[in-house]
Amino acid sequence: MTLPDPAIVVPGITATYLRDDYPLPPEVIWRVLPFQKHFGSACLHPDDLRYEAREPALIRPGPLYEVAYKELIDELRYDLSPSPEAEVPVYPFAYDWRKPLDMIEADLDAFIDEVIERTVLTRHYYKDGYDCRRTVTLIGHSMGGLIIAGFLQATGGLRTRRRRTCPDHRVSKVISLASPFRGSFEAVVKMTTGTADLGLGASSSREREAARLTPALYHLLPSFDEGLEVPAPLPRTLFDPQVWQPSILRSIETFVARTSPITRTVRKRTEALFAGLLDQARTHRERLDAFRLDQAGLGPRDWLAVVGCGADTRTRLTIAALEDGPSFVLTSDDRRNTWPNGTDTGDGTVPFLGAEPSFLDRANLVCVTPDDYGYWELEDKALTRFGGGFHGILPNMNMLHRLIVRFVTGAPDPHQKTWGRPAPGVRPDAWDPPIPGLRNKAL
Repeated sequence: MTLPDPAIVVPGITATYLRDDYPLPPEVIWRVLPFQKHFGSACLHPDDLRYEAREPALIRPGPLYEVAYKELIDELRYDLSPSPEAEVPVYPFAYDWRKPLDMIEADLDAFIDEVIERTVLTRHYYKDGYDCRRTVTLIGHSMGGLIIAGFLQATGGLRTRRRRTCPDHRVSKVISLASPFRGSFEAVVKMTTGTADLGLGASSSREREAARLTPALYHLLPSFDEGLEVPAPLPRTLFDPQVWQPSILRSIETFVARTSPITRTVRKRTEALFAGLLDQARTHRERLDAFRLDQAGLGPRDWLAVVGCGADTRTRLTIAALEDGPSFVLTSDDRRNTWPNGTDTGDGTVPFLGAEPSFLDRANLVCVTPDDYGYWELEDKALTRFGGGFHGILPNMNMLHRLIVRFVTGAPDPHQKTWGRPAPGVRPDAWDPPIPGLRNKAL
């Protein structure tokens, strides 16, 4: 029996600890709880977004958030392994989630090579012939799915050095969990108010500053037309500076004036900075929209796309035209849930239409809802309702762990302990998930 490939878990935005290695001992500047987040230390420098606004500093990624990923990683390490002596490695990929996604994709590229080389060194994988295979499984939650898709689009997952005995591509299977391939309106809310269902905590001016200078957050802006109401003659895209309310640009300008050692042309540099962040994100989204699975040696049977549905989710955004410029109208009426009959639904953070990838057919998607938590998952149910929301805690779902194992190993499910639901508008007889015979829980 061939061992499953080593797996790599790519977390979502803000879900990795950050530490400053400049002080001795190092200081953790970003933790799970809101009062443990030091927004001033995490804010990037407007003149060079590779570095921090407060220098000297050496910010590095730390561990993944255990509340969201420990259970997933522990369960996969146990359930994928055929025996204690033949452990299947499941690696967490920690990254600096503030940076542009193309930079993170390059780090993932190098990490995949490292995981492959480490796995070749293990005796049971060497005996299994892994040296002639050298492939991995990638698991991405939330923004992690965008990073995986962007990496595959940019590189095809191809090896830097071809080996005659190995496949050309390094990725054998992909699992994406609640990934906003076409964005989320919560990214707009986060940049506008400083708080949103992308994370916990009350709004603060420091949080707004940090959000507006976080390149990765711009990559989560929605690009689907449905639900965006923009008055003419403004462009119908959030990747154009013209549709953004002036207060956001003014606050960035104030931050630039306070932080940059260059005191001239502050307004002009601020406009260029903001436009550059939007353009960088737009270009990345266009890359994702153009991605096709065969570029990475994959097909629809090799990608399990899990989409969260059945929760009240912001599915629309209205932009009003005021005298001093555009203004975002944010109301609770924009949060809707028409599941299972309509697409105005989501996981509380990512709307269904934002989670729908261009490289898969809607019939290939596997939908899960908060009802899929088991009877004993009381803590996860509570967190879903009162804490991080369904989106943030979705990787903890026990049924989902079993679903991933079944997808990776191809194992049968005689006791029907795994299931899913078709996406809205997909007939039961047209549903085509990548797991043959998967039970339709909607029936």
